[in-house]
Amino acid sequence: MIKKWVPTIDREIVGSFPKSDCHSNVSDKATSQTLSLAPISNMFLSCIWFLELLLLSLLFNVNSAQTIVKSLPGYPGELPFKLETGYVSVGKNDTVQLFYYFIESERDAVRDPLVLWLTGGIGCSAFSGLVYEIGPLNFDAESYNGSLPSFILNPYSWTKIANIILLDLPVGTGFSYATTSQGYLSSDTKSTNDAYMFLQKWLLNHPKFINNRLYIAGDSYGGKIAPMVVLEITKGNEAGLTPHMSIEGYLIGNPAVNVPKDENWRVPYAHRLALISDEYYERAKSSCDGEYMNPNPNNAECQFALQLIKQCTSNICLSHILEPICKFRAPKLDGLKWDLTYFEEDPNDILLPSSDQENPKCRFTDYVLSYVWMNNPSVREALQIRKGTKEKWKRCNGSLPISYDQDVTSVFDHHQVLSTKGYQALVYSGDHDMMIPYIGTLQWIRDLNLTLEEDWRPWFLNGQIAGYTLKYQYQEDQCYLTFATVKGGGHTAPEYKPKECFAMIDRWFSYYPL
Repeated sequence: MIKKWVPTIDREIVGSFPKSDCHSNVSDKATSQTLSLAPISNMFLSCIWFLELLLLSLLFNVNSAQTIVKSLPGYPGELPFKLETGYVSVGKNDTVQLFYYFIESERDAVRDPLVLWLTGGIGCSAFSGLVYEIGPLNFDAESYNGSLPSFILNPYSWTKIANIILLDLPVGTGFSYATTSQGYLSSDTKSTNDAYMFLQKWLLNHPKFINNRLYIAGDSYGGKIAPMVVLEITKGNEAGLTPHMSIEGYLIGNPAVNVPKDENWRVPYAHRLALISDEYYERAKSSCDGEYMNPNPNNAECQFALQLIKQCTSNICLSHILEPICKFRAPKLDGLKWDLTYFEEDPNDILLPSSDQENPKCRFTDYVLSYVWMNNPSVREALQIRKGTKEKWKRCNGSLPISYDQDVTSVFDHHQVLSTKGYQALVYSGDHDMMIPYIGTLQWIRDLNLTLEEDWRPWFLNGQIAGYTLKYQYQEDQCYLTFATVKGGGHTAPEYKPKECFAMIDRWFSYYPL
């Protein structure tokens, strides 16, 4: 085991953000990490630091390759932000090659936080998070004419206030690949270990970000893996592993925690949103013993009650109940059930509307643009994708959930442990998401038995209610968890409400109350 190593850099970690009283411990923690050294001493220590990094890189066998991408097909001229793409080898014998996109903060790369972003799925590419949720580019869907899709800038990109790594995880997702068939076997535990090793190697290769405040972010199923990664980082730091990571907390959106239980909240949510009648709900509630997704097949009364509910919900878009259902060549929905493999889409599966009058716009048709763009040879050349490693890129790899081992049923215990570590946590949910309804998320948060610091209240943007929020603390003067709904948001919230979500995380990163 390598001895614990902490680099000495003379700068303020957190910066001069105003903070509420309950975050004073964060300021103290950050300030205690800064040192004031004489110029000569600084120069000497910098040399020592560089040599230590070089030695660690050799010991860690850092096998990575990265490229600065200055232009992209579909965007005119040079990119107005710094984009890096690359691979980092992880796993036994470095058989897994994880692909990533890294975008430096457009404000202050030195002082702004570093965020590792994990997209959900299972098996949805980080590129989906980049162009449809939090990144600096969006596809110009309105102007698409059948050729190579073009981009417009996203004014609400999270990269305006943070350095963001978007990682194709687990292996087989996006452009990540393995050099052996055994390497493609993955699970919750393996994904967590791969993400931790990725961060170790990436930070050694990018030492200027080692002391940036580090957050792990994930949405949907990525929201299940994120706290697992934070706990792994915590164990590594406590064991003195290198490099020591400046982990500050995590943020998860529309997150999975215990998938069967998460899905089970769809029936109470459907009742709350007036999609099913009181009578249907009470009938299911009394006959199904609270089990709606995997009921006893021999319980005829429950089966009948759920059939009535399915008749009311089978044509509801679960990712956002107010949006139109997409028309596919083959039906993939089954009432309340939405299998994880549903996330895979192919241009040949989607019926493009012949006119806006006959068919309302389907959000999934926008997803096809990523398929068209990513499989263009000029795009792969620009991103420096290794030839022969990925025959066809898919936004969501529907075959992954079949082979993927969900070996951790619930991460509730992970949240409990992390609540004792003094980290900051942000949990947010689009309130029109029926895939992982916010009422289920709110329930497991309450089950943590944290101290309620601030009760349910609206939070605002430009004088309008943007959602509702609660704040909990683990002990006195130590804010731990902020929960927020995003009004009008779906699965997941930043895709539907980018402006509101940007305001939310900007305040949270800056230690402002929502």
